[in-house]
Amino acid sequence: MLVSDSIPSVFHSQLEQFESQWRSVENEEVRQSVTDGLSQTRRRQLSRCVVGSEFFSSTCLSKPHSLRDLLFCKVLPLEVVSTYSSVQAFLKMFTENADSDVALDKALRAARRQFMLRTIWRDLNRMNSMEQTTNELSWFANAAISTAADFHYRALVKQHGLPVSKKGEVQPFLVLGMGKLGAFELNLSSDIDLIFAFPEAGETVSTVPQRQKLLTNQEFFIRLGQRVIKSLDVLDANGFVFRVDMRLRPWGQSGPLATNFDFLENYYQTQGREWERFAMIKARVVAMTDDALLQQLANEPVNDVTCRAGKEYANQLSSMLLPFTYRKYLDYSAIDAMRSMKALINKEVARKGLKENIKLGAGGIREVEFIVQVFQLIRGGRDTHLQERRLQSVLPLLVEDGCLPVGMDQQLSDAYVFLRNTEHVIQAFQDRQTQQLPVDDIDQFRLAWLMGFDDVDAFFNDLDRHRELIHQQFQQVIAEEKSDEHAPQLAPEWSLIWRHSLDDNASVNFLATQGMLEAESVVVTLNALRESRPVLSMQAAARERLDSLMPVLLEDLCGVEHPDETLKRICLVLEAVARRSAYIVLLLENPSARRQLTTLCAASPWIANQLAKYPALLDELLDVRVLYSPPDMAVLQDELRRQVLRLSWHDLESHMETLRHFRLSHGLRVAACEVVGVLPLMKVSDYLSNLAEVVLRHVLELAWQQMVSRYGQPSKAVSELSRPGSQEVDPKDFVILAYGKLGGIELGHGSDLDLVFVHDADPMLTTDGPKEIDNATFFTRLGQKIIHILNTRTISGQLYEVDMRLRPSGNSGLLVSSLSAFEKYQRHNAWVWEHQALLRARVVAGNAEVKERFRALRHAILCETRDIAELKSKVVSMREKMRKQLAATPSDQADKFHLKHGPGGIVDIEFMVQYAVLAWAHQHPALTEFTDNIRILGALEEARLVSAEHGTQLIEAYKTYRSAVHRLALQGQPNVVDGDHFVAERKAVLAIWESLFGDAEIRDELN
Repeated sequence: MLVSDSIPSVFHSQLEQFESQWRSVENEEVRQSVTDGLSQTRRRQLSRCVVGSEFFSSTCLSKPHSLRDLLFCKVLPLEVVSTYSSVQAFLKMFTENADSDVALDKALRAARRQFMLRTIWRDLNRMNSMEQTTNELSWFANAAISTAADFHYRALVKQHGLPVSKKGEVQPFLVLGMGKLGAFELNLSSDIDLIFAFPEAGETVSTVPQRQKLLTNQEFFIRLGQRVIKSLDVLDANGFVFRVDMRLRPWGQSGPLATNFDFLENYYQTQGREWERFAMIKARVVAMTDDALLQQLANEPVNDVTCRAGKEYANQLSSMLLPFTYRKYLDYSAIDAMRSMKALINKEVARKGLKENIKLGAGGIREVEFIVQVFQLIRGGRDTHLQERRLQSVLPLLVEDGCLPVGMDQQLSDAYVFLRNTEHVIQAFQDRQTQQLPVDDIDQFRLAWLMGFDDVDAFFNDLDRHRELIHQQFQQVIAEEKSDEHAPQLAPEWSLIWRHSLDDNASVNFLATQGMLEAESVVVTLNALRESRPVLSMQAAARERLDSLMPVLLEDLCGVEHPDETLKRICLVLEAVARRSAYIVLLLENPSARRQLTTLCAASPWIANQLAKYPALLDELLDVRVLYSPPDMAVLQDELRRQVLRLSWHDLESHMETLRHFRLSHGLRVAACEVVGVLPLMKVSDYLSNLAEVVLRHVLELAWQQMVSRYGQPSKAVSELSRPGSQEVDPKDFVILAYGKLGGIELGHGSDLDLVFVHDADPMLTTDGPKEIDNATFFTRLGQKIIHILNTRTISGQLYEVDMRLRPSGNSGLLVSSLSAFEKYQRHNAWVWEHQALLRARVVAGNAEVKERFRALRHAILCETRDIAELKSKVVSMREKMRKQLAATPSDQADKFHLKHGPGGIVDIEFMVQYAVLAWAHQHPALTEFTDNIRILGALEEARLVSAEHGTQLIEAYKTYRSAVHRLALQGQPNVVDGDHFVAERKAVLAIWESLFGDAEIRDELN
C-alpha cells in the first residue's frame, strides 16, 4: 500500500509494520476503500504521516474508518484549503444530533481526532503554510468552544431560567481566548487559555410554567463555564478536545470562574499586573452565545425581556480592556516586566533542563514573541496600528516605525516560521504538548527529514542560525546591559544622600568634593523632592525605581554649571512622572536620554516645563541622532503622513492627539537644537514655521473631510468647471493665509498664529451632499472646524493659539471671506496698517489655484502708488500710538529695554521695512516677492533704496534682537533686558529711523 522509494530506508521497517497491521484490519470494506482511494501522490503523503506521527498511525489502526473518512471527507476535502465556515460545517457534521452531555462530549472528541489527522496530513506534507495550520487549529477551537457553550447554555436555561440583567436584557456568555488562540496562532498540541465573562449582574427568569431553581447570573455562568470545561478538557476513553487553562482569569485559580464586565474592568484598573498586560495583547472574543439562540430563548420567559446583538457586547468587552493593555503614553516599564518574566523562564529552563526547548530556550519562540510584545506595550497606546494580535503582522510595522533594523522583520519572520514548523513536527509525533528537541539519533533524523533536510547536521545548523539571530535581537531589545568591569563604579554616597542616610552636613561635604557648586541648595532641593506628595504617594515598585535612578542622576549633575537650578527643573519632571514609573524606567535604562535631560534642563526652564507638562516627550531624548537632526519640510510631511496613515478621517479625537504630539515632539527637538547650538536663528524659525505649515495643511484636510462627509462638496459654477486646473486632485476653493510671524517665516517658541481664511467659490451655490448647505455657510463652518481643531485643549494641550483679528473688519468681520470680498476690502476699506500686515501674508495651506490668485492680488495691492507724505505720516502715527499704549509697562522704564517694542527695537525695523515696500513697490515690484524682513531688506539693498551700510546694520540688529528673544523664551523670561544692553544696535536703528522719517528728502538721504 505504501511507497518506500521516497522514504529513507531507515524508516522502511516502520512502514512495513504499519502495512502489516493494516492488512489485519477486520473491516474489509474500510480496508479496501482506503487501498483503492490511494493515488500515487496520496501514498507518498500517507507514508510521510506514518513515519512522522505515531499518533496518526496508531489512530488509523485503532479506528480504521477514520483514515477512510479522512480520504473521502466532502465537507473538508483533503486537498482543499479550509475556511472558518468549512471548519464550522465539519464540526456540525459530528455534533448536530448530540442530545445529551455524553453524546456531545463524544462527538467533540471524534471531531477533534478526525480534524487532527487532516491537519497533520496537510502539515507534514507541506500542503499548508505554517499560518494556514495555525489558522485552522484556531478556527476549530473557536467552533468547539462555541458549540459546547451554546449546547450547555440551552440546557442550563431549561433547568434554571434565562439570565437577564436588571434592565431585562438577555445576557450572553462570552469567552476570551488568550495567547496563541487569541492571535490565531494555535499549535498542534496547544492548550487553550480562556477567560469567561458575561455583561451584567442580575438573575435568571423562568422560561417554563413549572417551578425552576433560579440563580444569580454569576452562578449561572459559573455552572456554564464548568460544563464547557468538562466537555473540552476531560480525558476519557475517546481522548480530549483541548486542555483548558483558566489561570489567566482575574485572581487566577482563586478567582471566580466567570465574572461580569464591571468586575473585570475594576480588577484590571486596580489589580492588573504587568504580565497580564502581555497576556491581553492577544486577547480576543473567541466565542459568544449565538444571537439566534438568544433570540429564540428570549421569546420563552414569563417576563418580557429584550435581546441585544452579541457583537455589541464583544466590542464593549474588547474596548474596555484596551486601556489596561495599551497605555496612552510610551511605557518603558514593559521592558522591566519582560525581563522579570524572562528571568523566571530562564530559571525554569535551567531547573528542568529545557535548554533544547525551541519555545522557552535561548533564541526560541518565546523570545521572538517578547521582542514584538515589548514594543507593542511600549508604543501601542500611542501608535494604535501596533495593537495587532498576530506576531507576523506586527514585525513589518516595527521596522516601519524604526523599532527594528530594516530587513529584520523578514529575518525574524523566517526564523519564527522555521521554529513553528519544527514545533509542529515535534508535536505531531505523539500528539504531545512539547517543544523539546529529540535526543535520540533516529528521532533527530526524522525531524530533520520532515523539515526538508537530508542531513541532521544541516538541519541543526539552520536551527542554530535562526535561534542565534533571535537571541541576538532579543539581547539588543530587552536583555539587561552587561556591566563593564572597567567602568567606574558609582560611589555609595550618592545613594546614601538620596535615601537621607547621611546627615545634611556630610552630604554637603561629599557634594563639594565632587566639584558640585551650590551643594547646600542641592541638598535642600533633594529633601523637598523626597518629601513631596507625588514621591510619598508612589507605589513600592515605582519608588524602588526612583531610588535606583536618583544616584546616577545626581552624579550626572556634577558637570553642570548650576546644579541646583538644574535639579529643581528636573524635579518638576520627576514629580510629573511619579505616578507613571515607566518614564523613570526610561531614564534609568537609557544613560543617553538621562544625559540629554540634564543638558536640556540646565539650558532651558522652558524645555523642563514642556517635559513636565507632557512626559511623553521624554521619548524624544532616546536617539541623539534624531533629536539633533532637524528635518526639512518634506520629511516633516512624510513623518506626519505615516503617523496618521491608519487613522480614519472620522476619528477626530485621534487626529487631534496625534497632531499635538507631533507638534510638541518637534517643538522640543527644535528647542534642543537651538540651546546646544546645532541650529542658527534663521534655521530655528524655518523649522518652527515649516512645522506649523505642515500641521495646518493636515488640519485643513481633516476639517475638509469631516465637512464633506456631512454636507458634500461645495458646488462650482459652470464657468469654473472649464477653468484651467479646475480638475486638479484638490477640489478645495479655500486657502489659509498666515500673517505675522508665521507669514514672515519667523515663528518662535510658543508663538500664536495670525490666520485669515479665504474662499473663492460662488457663495450662492450649495453643496452636493445629502444635507445641503450654501457654499458660504460651508466655508464658514469649515473655518470654525479648523479653529476648533487648533484651539481646543486636550490632554496634550492646545495645538496652536489662533488670532483671527487680521481678517477684513477684524473681529466684527466674517470669519471666512470670499476672495472678491477680500480684494474689495483691501482696495477700498483697509487701513495703512492692514497693508503693512499684508506684506507678511502668504498662503500656507489650501488650493494651489486660489493661492496664485491671492499672490497676484497681494502683489497688486502692495504695488499701488501711494502719497509718500501721507504714508509716512500714517506709519509714524501708528508707531507712536503703539508706543503710548506700552508706555506704562515696566519695559519702557529708563533702565529697561523691550526688545520688541522699545525704541530702536524689532517693531521699528519692521515698520521701516513695511513703509519702504509700500512707498516704492510701484517702482520696484520685486520688493513684494518675499514676506520675511531679512530678505526684504536684502531686496531693498539690491534696489539701492537702502544703503549697504544701513541694510547691514538693520539685518544684524534684527537677527541679534530675535536671537535674544528666542533665548529669553527658552529661559521663560519676557522680552525685556537691562537698559545697557544692545546700545549700539538701538542707536543705529534710531538713526536710520530718523533718516527715513525725518524732514530731509528720503531718497537722496538713503542713496
